[in-house]
Amino acid sequence: MKRLKAGDEVMVTAGSHRGERGLVRKLVGADRVLVENVNLVRKHRKPNPQQNQPGGIVEEERPLHVSNVALYNPRTEKAGRIGIKTLVEGQRVRYFKSDGEVIDTA
Repeated sequence: MKRLKAGDEVMVTAGSHRGERGLVRKLVGADRVLVENVNLVRKHRKPNPQQNQPGGIVEEERPLHVSNVALYNPRTEKAGRIGIKTLVEGQRVRYFKSDGEVIDTA
C-alpha cells in the first residue's frame, strides 16, 4: 500500500514551493508525484504542424519527490505523517500518526 494516492490533498514541505497545497494528479514512477498547480515551469515549444500544435511558451507541472510532500490533515490544518496499520478485521488502512485518525481503507 502506498502512502500517497492520486486525488490526495498534499502540502509541500520543502523547496521553493514550501507551504503550497494541491491535489495529487498522478504518481510518477516509484518516488515522484505530480501535484496540480505546484512546481510550474515554462517550456519553449516548437510548433508541430502535423499535430496542429502551435509553438510558444507554455507552463507545465513538473513532478516533486515524495519526501518533499506530506498529506494535508484538514482537522489540524497542517501536513501530517502517514502510517499504515492493519485493523482487527484484517483491513489495511492509512492513518495520521499525529492523532490516529483513519484516512481510508485500501
